Amino acid sequence: MDWDIVLGCLFIFVARLGDVSLDTLRVVMVIRGNRFWAWALGFVQVLIWVLALSTVFKNLDKPLYAVSYAFGFACGNFLGITIENWLAHGEQVIRVFTRQGDSLAARLRGHGYRVTVFDGRGRDGPVWLLYIEATRRQIKDVARLARSMDPTCFYVIEDVRAVSTPVAVNSTTPISP
Repeated sequence: MDWDIVLGCLFIFVARLGDVSLDTLRVVMVIRGNRFWAWALGFVQVLIWVLALSTVFKNLDKPLYAVSYAFGFACGNFLGITIENWLAHGEQVIRVFTRQGDSLAARLRGHGYRVTVFDGRGRDGPVWLLYIEATRRQIKDVARLARSMDPTCFYVIEDVRAVSTPVAVNSTTPISP
């Protein structure tokens, strides 16, 4: 076994694992408008990428280097998404369509969520639309609470780019979204 090839493949794999993971996080920062982190992650990511790619190009006679490059890329995507989900950075909005608007809104408010209720009309009659802003870490709890009270509810989850927390006139509590 040629240890130089093994170490070269390992270097390329780890480099790609790192650079693609960083690139996944960089794209999230770009989408969220976070210039500094997008810049910093992009700088480090491209530096690692150049080192990995140059190692492959210097060793085109060793096909395992190309395989390590591709495998590192694939695993880096998986790891990057896993890290991004673990960080759960940002806010989301969940819109819940339900026939139990007031009781579900009260329960969600009882758990500390900001809820705004709208009347609506669905295919089968009146419905309520609950508009709830929460952190990404909280959104599964909101969906779980909604489903536990109304198993037939329908919900949509969207990412939010920015959130303000205005305060109502003569009040110390934030206005519901």
